[in-house]
Amino acid sequence: MLNKQFLLAATAVLALSACTPSPQMIEAGLVAAPQPELVEGVYSAKDDGAFAIPAVPVEKVPVDFQRASVYYPSEEAEGTVVINPTEKHLYLITGKNRALRYGISVGRDGFEWAGTALITSRQNWPTWTPPPEMIARKPELSKWEKGQPGGPENPLGARALYLTTNGIDYGYRIHGTPEWFSIGQNASSGCFRMINQDVMDLFERVQDGAKVVVLNSDGSYPTRLVVPPPQLPKAPEVDVTPVSATGDDAALILNPALLNPPAQSGQPAAVCTVPLVNGLCPVAPPTTLPPTKLPPVSGSAAAP
Repeated sequence: MLNKQFLLAATAVLALSACTPSPQMIEAGLVAAPQPELVEGVYSAKDDGAFAIPAVPVEKVPVDFQRASVYYPSEEAEGTVVINPTEKHLYLITGKNRALRYGISVGRDGFEWAGTALITSRQNWPTWTPPPEMIARKPELSKWEKGQPGGPENPLGARALYLTTNGIDYGYRIHGTPEWFSIGQNASSGCFRMINQDVMDLFERVQDGAKVVVLNSDGSYPTRLVVPPPQLPKAPEVDVTPVSATGDDAALILNPALLNPPAQSGQPAAVCTVPLVNGLCPVAPPTTLPPTKLPPVSGSAAAP
């Protein structure tokens, strides 16, 4: 026991002399983990070719999401990117147990993913082309189906790093954003957003072919690629409520908005021609019943 403590103490002295304590010493409580060192003056305005990048009000960015040099134990090689979606941090390994840490925005609920990838392309002021699934969810984006040119309003920001896994592009990117205030939040469709000044810095430090590790939601190392299913728009729901009845008296109470739609130009509004039940028309007039197959009265209500 004494020998073990002596060895730990000796290791601590060596680690302190090198200014890089070992993970074992920190875990043993013999030394404290070094505090993050903020990189000062990196969020000022700058010109970048034909575009100007505005300054970021750093006082409005939580310190935890500002660029910093940090102690980060890892077995990954220098130049590897490690992303912790739960912490909203991206780490660039810069040396033994050292990394540059950047704040990021990650995927919303249903868009999270984990696994390893490679940076196979890097683009300045990239063109953004929304995928068909996104256009289906947001039809207003169809104007960019051929691509939105790069610029200050482009969702990909000043730089984009394109990720592939086993040669397959799943549509995930590390990219800048004009919405710096979204950093630290679940706000994207699976990509990792960075402040423009930060993604420009990362862009210059990494190389094509660099490894990217996206940790699992519990912070553990991924053993396989886990991607969410395509997010398609939901089918419109029809409000159908069954009512207890038998024989020829069986009927369905339908949403009155379906039975009595607003009058079209030049046409009279549909009117219920039978006695109301609980304030609703129990049977739709033949001219207004939508062509929807209704469930049997004895079944449960369901959307098509």
